[in-house]
Amino acid sequence: MTTFIETAPASMAELADVAKRLREAEDNSLAIWPIREELAFGGIEAAYAVQQMNEDHWTAQGRRVVGRKIGLTSKAVQAQMGVDQPDFGVLFADMCLADGESLTAGEVLQPRVEAEVALVLKKDLPNPDTTMNELMAAIDHLLPSIEVVGSRINNWDISILDTIADNASCGRIVTGTVPVLPSALDLFAAGMVMEVNGKVASVGSGAACLGHPYRAALWLVRRMAGLGRPLRAGEILMTGALGPMVDFPPGSNALVTIQGLGQVRITHEEK
Repeated sequence: MTTFIETAPASMAELADVAKRLREAEDNSLAIWPIREELAFGGIEAAYAVQQMNEDHWTAQGRRVVGRKIGLTSKAVQAQMGVDQPDFGVLFADMCLADGESLTAGEVLQPRVEAEVALVLKKDLPNPDTTMNELMAAIDHLLPSIEVVGSRINNWDISILDTIADNASCGRIVTGTVPVLPSALDLFAAGMVMEVNGKVASVGSGAACLGHPYRAALWLVRRMAGLGRPLRAGEILMTGALGPMVDFPPGSNALVTIQGLGQVRITHEEK
């Protein structure tokens, strides 16, 4: 089993307890109190260790890893969280929805939605010093996407430690069904509009995502390769929000339009 830190057995037991409580929060659809004080002794490495414990637990239960997501791609949000870099989480196959599918009420705790560009790879990217050109050559296609962000932490009362441990606050992802070749558009200038219940709720562009979605993806590729868990052909990379996230309670529907990529939508079923 991969871990990120070496600690005394008692400390590992404490981290395992935090990991278990996060799993139970999801299973029971009942958010828990913030966990940052319990992770403070180990900082960000301890938070990632908790995330890895739950990834190991779920893969042992048969869930399949299909990619990664990057979060905290906005400099303003990084400053708010007191960090100078993004974070990441794991994507499982059962978290993936296609354009037009519905989110079941209670499936994601405290759901919010944000618009993103998804990259699908055609080559493995095993090198921690992967170049931008190597990344671009490894992209098979792009898709418009929605991340349904969720928090197992009560009232979204999160710090960087809470959200990393909580799988970077990922709930579900929704991807479009019309692949777009990466050479077909300039993502930096691509505008985004997200409508919730027929009204414009969020606007942005590729430039809002660490300056360019590919820059965000490159950070993620290098980080995962450095950890010995490189991204592989066929996997999906969620590159981060193009604009502000929006609350998404039951009874809502969201439609995202990204210039050059098309549209993607999701409905949140009533309770």
